[in-house]
Amino acid sequence: MAAVKISSKVDAEVWQDLKRLADESHQNISGLLTEAIRDFVRRRRVRPDVLRHLEDSIADNEELGRRLAE
Repeated sequence: MAAVKISSKVDAEVWQDLKRLADESHQNISGLLTEAIRDFVRRRRVRPDVLRHLEDSIADNEELGRRLAE
């Protein structure tokens, strides 16, 4: 896979934590950042099927939702 060079700013304390983790785990920072970004994107991306099921569930339980809100 081709690598892309990025530039960004992070909190100094977080950067130090990342460097320590890289040392402790014998990994490089680039690999840790790639893994962290991949995990972040995976968690944040909601599949359309999941949203559709959520909307269906909300619609099916609309009355229950109103009662719980009281």
